[in-house]
Amino acid sequence: MKFEHLGIAVANLEEANAIFSKIFASSPYKTETVESEGVTTSFFHTGYGKMELLEATREDSPIAKFIAKKGPGIHHVAFEVEDIRAEMQRLKQEGFHLLNEEPKRGADNKWVCFLHPKDTQSVLIELCQEIL
Repeated sequence: MKFEHLGIAVANLEEANAIFSKIFASSPYKTETVESEGVTTSFFHTGYGKMELLEATREDSPIAKFIAKKGPGIHHVAFEVEDIRAEMQRLKQEGFHLLNEEPKRGADNKWVCFLHPKDTQSVLIELCQEIL
């Protein structure tokens, strides 16, 4: 596993992009909508990984619920794996609960799976693998 990206929930993607464009002295390299998750994302290269900004596109999306409960801020930490299914199986055997039993298509051309935060010191962990 290696660090892949940090996900930050934002209330307004345009405003957040402007702020982080100043911080990184560059614009996001990619913006996309993931309809199945009710989110629009943008990605910045940071040198040692990426940062993903996430804005809800509907009120029932996980990001909208997160912001309603906790406000904008760090949402998840993502780690890249070589074989997401094998890692999911291994982590289940270690006693972790998965939020999805099968990998699902996420942003930035990735298969994704999340570990339940109750098992990870309240940190939402995303496993991701490049879709080939």
